[in-house]
Amino acid sequence: MDRLRNRITAALTSPSAAKVKETLVVYGRMIKFSHTIFALPFALSAVVLASAEAPLTILKLFWILVAMVGARTAAMGVNRIVDADIDSRNPRTAMREIPKGEIGKKEAWLVVAGSSLVFIFAAAMLSPLCFKLSFPVLLLLGAYSFTKRFTWLCHIYLGFAISMAPLGAWIAVTGGFSWGILTLSLALLTYIAGFDILYACQDSDFDREKGLHSIPATMGIKKAMQISTGIHAATFGFMLLLWPVFSLGWPYGLAVALIGALLVVEHKLVNPKDLTHVNIAFFHMNSIISMVLFAGILAGHLTGGI
Repeated sequence: MDRLRNRITAALTSPSAAKVKETLVVYGRMIKFSHTIFALPFALSAVVLASAEAPLTILKLFWILVAMVGARTAAMGVNRIVDADIDSRNPRTAMREIPKGEIGKKEAWLVVAGSSLVFIFAAAMLSPLCFKLSFPVLLLLGAYSFTKRFTWLCHIYLGFAISMAPLGAWIAVTGGFSWGILTLSLALLTYIAGFDILYACQDSDFDREKGLHSIPATMGIKKAMQISTGIHAATFGFMLLLWPVFSLGWPYGLAVALIGALLVVEHKLVNPKDLTHVNIAFFHMNSIISMVLFAGILAGHLTGGI
């Protein structure tokens, strides 16, 4: 046993293993794997809600998770490739993996192709309908990368593309469509669009100079923040609407109240004259909000009618 343990330790600490680990870290940074936490809880929330309509198996949950990771990796890979030349000219993004030369475009395209195949295969394992839908979904996700070249509605499009996640999860579990789940998709759409507008405030001057389109670049940072606030008010409204639509219990109400407070804090952290807290608002606050929503829906589902 000691000999086996020593061999495993040696293999894991070898130069080749270290190289593999380093490569995985670089590719993980390129696709911002940690940001999966923004949309994944919404998809899992849809799974919880759908489980009241149809039986959920561990295998089905597994393939839903695989499909989510595959689709997001493919979409983020396309975004990084398409934007590589722009990123190289932007001081804020010049150190990203492709502009920096840590990853070549050919290697990045291989990641996109591989993750796309993983998504399609996972969808096929879920159902024939999911398999058919996987192709237009990939096109929708990939198209986002081009939108800021011609419209300031790019933030809304990003929210729309990502909002397919709860709907897809619902279809994967139930095999059909429900108007009710659109409430969760609309909550995700507005949630993503709202904080993407805040995030884009960092590049408003650069985008305007390069002829790129965003709400901050087109309307100014102050107006953009007002729009973001309005969109996140809609997010709160859609989340609140989920309560009666799915007959969720009282814990969900507490979760929505907490999310409302977190959204207020997020918008207090960022103001037109001080963008230093954008990353805190973008990553930390939104990660917490996503997890609180999932916890609230799970607890609300379990206590529904109580």
